[in-house]
Amino acid sequence: MTSVSPANPKIVSRSEWSDARLELLTREKELTRQYDAVAVARRSLPWVKVEKEYVFEGPAGEVTLAQLFEDRTQLIVRHFMFAPGWSEGCVGCSFLADHIDGARIHLEQHDVSFVAISRAPYREIAAFQKRMGWQFRWVSSYASDFNYDYHVSFRPEEIASGKIYHNFQLREAVSEERAGNSVFSKGPDGTVFHSYSTYGRGDELLVGAYMYLDLTPKGRDERARGNLTDWVRHHDRYGAGGSVDMQGRYVAPETSDSSGVQKCCSDGT
Repeated sequence: MTSVSPANPKIVSRSEWSDARLELLTREKELTRQYDAVAVARRSLPWVKVEKEYVFEGPAGEVTLAQLFEDRTQLIVRHFMFAPGWSEGCVGCSFLADHIDGARIHLEQHDVSFVAISRAPYREIAAFQKRMGWQFRWVSSYASDFNYDYHVSFRPEEIASGKIYHNFQLREAVSEERAGNSVFSKGPDGTVFHSYSTYGRGDELLVGAYMYLDLTPKGRDERARGNLTDWVRHHDRYGAGGSVDMQGRYVAPETSDSSGVQKCCSDGT
């Protein structure tokens, strides 16, 4: 048997490979059927009427949650980690955002509108969006309670307590912002309802690059499942070095000036 990487797989005949592949196919089909069943259960969740009149700031000025639907009855909101003063959005959220525009064209033909919402002021959002080249709608919730009510932004007193309520339970406070997705529906009379939210790894299926990597021998090749900070960067920063901190923010690499003194690049910090 020849030893090859990764992880020294067995090298077998085509017939033996086919047998192993068919065995895996059975498991894949079981997973697909289970996913379909979960999707049915998700669509069967009860709804909650949205009582507050949330107002956001976008490229055309103020817009309400109901107006974000445009002429459609369903709305997907991406809770994008981008706090006031950050100057750029979270690396992980940006990774997912790179997949949005291609899908958005099709969503809009299927009665679904999409919008990203962040707490950063709109001028900061607009500058970063222009840099990244994204076309999806993105508005600011800076002047509303929206991010706090959907448990993706946290007030100073919550952070100071050491615990925040996120992903449906109390968790360690590691950042003033967290990510997620929420889904809303609008009735014939304009009433808005909240039907679903997901956080943490709940949005992994929306990251197409991960789905491709899961097909390969090395897979995601991360130290821990979901630890994209190992390698993911803003798409205009690959090759620039640096790292990503626990808040999902890019940290530029240290460089040496002519005197040999270490200094940190100011871009993105």
